[in-house]
Amino acid sequence: MTRAFIFPGQGSQAVGMGKALAETSPAARAVFEEVDEALGQNLSRLMFEGPADELTLTANAQPALMAASLAVLRTLEAERGLDLARDAAFVAGHSLGEYSALAAAGAFSIADAARLLRIRGQAMQKAVAPGIGAMAALLGPDLETARSIAEEAAEGMVCGVANDNGAGQVVLSGHKEAVDRAMALAQSRGVRRAVLLNVSAPFHCALMAPAAETMKAALADVALKAPIVPVYANVTAGPLTEPAAIREALVVQVTGTVRWSESVAAMAEAGVDRFYELGAGKVLSGLVKRIAPGATASAVGTPDDVAAYA
Repeated sequence: MTRAFIFPGQGSQAVGMGKALAETSPAARAVFEEVDEALGQNLSRLMFEGPADELTLTANAQPALMAASLAVLRTLEAERGLDLARDAAFVAGHSLGEYSALAAAGAFSIADAARLLRIRGQAMQKAVAPGIGAMAALLGPDLETARSIAEEAAEGMVCGVANDNGAGQVVLSGHKEAVDRAMALAQSRGVRRAVLLNVSAPFHCALMAPAAETMKAALADVALKAPIVPVYANVTAGPLTEPAAIREALVVQVTGTVRWSESVAAMAEAGVDRFYELGAGKVLSGLVKRIAPGATASAVGTPDDVAAYA
């Protein structure tokens, strides 16, 4: 069995995530304490108790999701004997989940990941004034069809593919007027459904350029080591091991497409037949099952999930 460990992105957060693990696992509690200290905020209490609207804020959701993922990882190490260097062929994460994957692989500390994600969340929120941008999910089209719709809808504005999630799910991002045009065009192109997403900013498009500059400066100040296992990067859909390349990929990722479908397919092609999604929710596990039907995928987020890990 060849394994990859994958880490969820924004949208998977939920009040109560990580609470049961914190109550039963000293290793999990240590992660939450490290993140709280790094941020100077009782983020873990917000995760465990809410309110949901505050947890959903980008600047909170991003480090919170990382904390939940790394709490699961540390619990698996402490209780189930997981050794990532021995047991994993690759790690990967969806958008902010790439920071979780890098922290898991030792490229930077959990504390540094928390601080970087707080900066990233704030910068992405500030990059575009409310109401200027939008994101929409197109259900049914292949990537090329979605890209063609975005290009036609742009009309001089920004409109492009933010996420290629696979299984006929492509997310567009850009100026709201252009995204609205793309949704209308999609109906005439046989797209099964076009859904405007309830997000606070148009992530992973050129409008995020100011946030990319902020992250370039922030990442320059962080010590980044070679990961103990290769990390599949969102923007290359390939494995990275060199710190300089990882740093560059994280900057480009802010405005670039999350090539999740290609990443999963490439890992499966490289021999991965078992994917473990660590942290909150089961979104990525569901996508993996559709992208790589020959592989198995499991979500690990609760004490029962940890006990069932094999």
